[in-house]
Amino acid sequence: MKRALYEQLIIWKNSSKRKPLLLQGARQVGKTYLVNAFGKAEYTNYIYLNFEQDPNLHNLFTGNLDPHLIISNLGLYLGKKIESEDTLLFFDEIQAIPLAITSLKYFYEQCPGFHIIAAGSLLGVSVGKTSSFPVGKVNFMTLHPMQFSEYLTAFGEELIVEKQLKAESIEMFPEIIHDKLLSHLKNYLYLGGMPEVLQSYITEKDITIARAIQNDILTAYQRDFSKYTEKTQAIRTSELWNSVPNQLAKENKKFKYGDVRKNARSKMYEQTIEWLKNAGLIHLAYNIQAPKIPLAGYADYTKFKIFLLDTGLLGAMLNLTPDIIIKPNELFTEYNGAFIENFVASELLLSENNELYYWTSKSDAEVDFILQISNEVYPLEVKSGISRNLKSIRSYADKYKPKYIFRVSPRNFSQNNESVNVPLYAVFLLREIIQTKMK
Repeated sequence: MKRALYEQLIIWKNSSKRKPLLLQGARQVGKTYLVNAFGKAEYTNYIYLNFEQDPNLHNLFTGNLDPHLIISNLGLYLGKKIESEDTLLFFDEIQAIPLAITSLKYFYEQCPGFHIIAAGSLLGVSVGKTSSFPVGKVNFMTLHPMQFSEYLTAFGEELIVEKQLKAESIEMFPEIIHDKLLSHLKNYLYLGGMPEVLQSYITEKDITIARAIQNDILTAYQRDFSKYTEKTQAIRTSELWNSVPNQLAKENKKFKYGDVRKNARSKMYEQTIEWLKNAGLIHLAYNIQAPKIPLAGYADYTKFKIFLLDTGLLGAMLNLTPDIIIKPNELFTEYNGAFIENFVASELLLSENNELYYWTSKSDAEVDFILQISNEVYPLEVKSGISRNLKSIRSYADKYKPKYIFRVSPRNFSQNNESVNVPLYAVFLLREIIQTKMK
């Protein structure tokens, strides 16, 4: 399936400042599939090495990490000479050999002609543990589950995506197209963006098979907790992970340690949260004390909301039944709009927002997300229904006087002075709308 990150890989390949690339991302988001497709299509020679499947590769990264010696020995092992010209080396599951991560520094310094991509299901976790990490000697990219625009392309709706991208101003879609996109969105919220799940549904058209794959992925994550953490930490990781869906299902989605375990404190779970975040399994949105630039400078990192990497996995953990897809609005409003807010959080992160923030007032008003775009700060309210009630965001606007206030909801595109409604299916365009389409 076509992935948006493919174009970034092309740019990396052709860059004069190219370094070995570390491709991060959670298990099953499609890293191996993407690099395999890229390597076979864009290079004359493509060499795939899986460091978990082939234990013999460990011997190549012990002792001397001279890249010329590594390449020579690798050629002997594979039975062919490895040249740098038009060749891609893919080190998959590189976290299994920490010294292989270290070796990337020497490949950059001594063998810059080689094109190298390294990936791993828990690479983000391993990077934090590697004392000799090649700081400044590698490029980074992160692959997430497929976002909604990628889903539309996979399901044959690429023309609609192109129409959205090419619009020069905020334009309402004809209702027949608007309704079609909302129908697709409901499917996406249930299926999520894990490539294997979507490919299965495209091929089999069987929602039960898709759910079975989601459950298999969740089982693999649980096994990772035990495989890559100590026993006590694995238990805490599992406890926190399993608590997230229920915390999102509450009206007040602020994360509470006491909902993980009675009388729990932050000290017990700080390491767990960092592990899950580095593994790409959760996203955090931090509370800000004031909407000023830079937002990070006004964040209270003790107050936050936790979102899962994928709405489909969220639904699987909550045992959501597939009949909800055909109901008019239930999926949007189920569990106090948990799926919608989680969906918006993921789409915002995929649209080049490195951190997520939200705002609350002392009188309990809350704005779901605060965005920093082009040196401006904008409030974003998420509405799971068609209600026009904007009490919280109006409270924010009265206090801080933003240039525009944004709402995302199942409603069509609209603008009334400074108030702008963006349909849920177009959240991925929000940054571009603000930068190029606001009149």
